[in-house]
Amino acid sequence: MPEIFQYEFMRRAFFAAIIIAVIAPCIGTPIVLKRLSAIGDATSHSALAGIALGLVLGVNPILGAVFFSVVAVLGIELLRKIFGRYSEIATVIVMSAGIGLTAVLSGFIKNGSANLNSFLFGSIVAITDFEMCLTIGLGIAVIIVSVLLYKELFFVTFDEEAARLAGVPAGRVNLILMFLTAVTVSVASRIVGALMISSLIVIPVASAMLAAKSYKQTVCLSVVFAEIFTLTGLFVSYYADLRPGGTIVLIGVVFLLVMSAVSRNIRR
Repeated sequence: MPEIFQYEFMRRAFFAAIIIAVIAPCIGTPIVLKRLSAIGDATSHSALAGIALGLVLGVNPILGAVFFSVVAVLGIELLRKIFGRYSEIATVIVMSAGIGLTAVLSGFIKNGSANLNSFLFGSIVAITDFEMCLTIGLGIAVIIVSVLLYKELFFVTFDEEAARLAGVPAGRVNLILMFLTAVTVSVASRIVGALMISSLIVIPVASAMLAAKSYKQTVCLSVVFAEIFTLTGLFVSYYADLRPGGTIVLIGVVFLLVMSAVSRNIRR
């Protein structure tokens, strides 16, 4: 057995990372194709406010992150309807509120920098049993929803108005997607880092879009790419003594740049 797998915390880290690498692209594909990529950033910053509140009150920070993230996505949906054509303003408003709340609440945290940093940039080797159970439960929920609502998500992603006319409950489907996004960001904040989970939601999908020829291929390839990023990132971070979250994201960015260069040469 390789040295890296001789430690219980690393085996747990790999298991959790594999699950997150499956669910993040499943959520990310419809979000990216709907051109709502910024929602990941807005939700992650709101999750940080919930984490900070949890640390202040002495409760599990993930629970605070889930609550604030759900409020954030509901707020984004409401603001999108209010601003109409300028709906992109909604994500900026919610992100600003999240950053402001985090800044204020962090001042009340004892040993704030040490505690908050583990959620800012991820601490995959410090996953608790509760967080592992949340990750497994979320993984099962996302996979079930992605399969059961595959046609609805596909329809709403590409033409929401036509989906409504065809009888698809677009509003309900969007709310389910936003709710799963909020919970995914919250749970993954410990594993990848609240500031970086949006990258794991977007970058694998962006890479898949360069090679895929259909929605189904995009979903499948994005999951494969996310697994490559996370597993490679964990190996590199372990042996090079780097932060796992940042390493995973940087590997994803390099991979995307290589894919972009290759696809451009092929088109020529």
